[in-house]
Amino acid sequence: MAVVAMTGGATGIGAALKEQLRSQGDTVIVVDLKAADIVADLSTSEGRQVAIDGIKAASPDGLDGFIPCAGLGPHVGDHPLIARVNYFAVIETVTGLRDWVARKKGAILLVSSNSAPMMQNENEFVQLCLDGDEESACRLIAGLDGQTAYAGAKRAITMWMRRNIHDYARGGVRLNAVAPGFTRTPLTDAGMDSEYGEAMKQFAEMIPVGREGQPEDIANVMRFLLSPEADFVCGSVLFVDGGSDALLRPDNF
Repeated sequence: MAVVAMTGGATGIGAALKEQLRSQGDTVIVVDLKAADIVADLSTSEGRQVAIDGIKAASPDGLDGFIPCAGLGPHVGDHPLIARVNYFAVIETVTGLRDWVARKKGAILLVSSNSAPMMQNENEFVQLCLDGDEESACRLIAGLDGQTAYAGAKRAITMWMRRNIHDYARGGVRLNAVAPGFTRTPLTDAGMDSEYGEAMKQFAEMIPVGREGQPEDIANVMRFLLSPEADFVCGSVLFVDGGSDALLRPDNF
């Protein structure tokens, strides 16, 4: 059975994936702010190192998979916090655990979003993220809106993934990303009560398949991408959004 580590496994999509993996006999090591095997604050470099060290201690032979699933929505008022958790924590934990996943020729699965295509590659915030300049990115985003912080961070991690697949694959590590659409979780519930609530409601009503996503919908696909059956899938961004991305960008794929 596989040994997998993840951040953000206490609620939402992460919790659904955790339960699915454990139900098939896998060992899942969870990092979160609470209700986790390793309690760590991923908004700080110190917390990220606690997560990395704790995961390595709990998996001495290496990892079959790693999923940095912890994230914050655009409704969070502290926009630099969104950047720190949604981008910089992801990259720091992925790079810190790269060798551990390579030990077992495993997979790293990022969580993007169907909001990512809404940002341009040339966006200054996106570029600062990709440059690894955390403090400059956070200073910039403090004066911008939450959607730019959220979508920009998701755009940046997706671009980072695509840019790094060759180096990682040569070491035996597959990089992929899943891009959820509107999914009913505690995170989206909080967003529905914010200034973004009406826009989120309208977006949910537009989903082509006619319903909102559930955490299990996303976890089903994530579980496949982590599995040996997906061994030839590398560098892919898989939209799991009920058709929303195709509706909004029919000629882009």
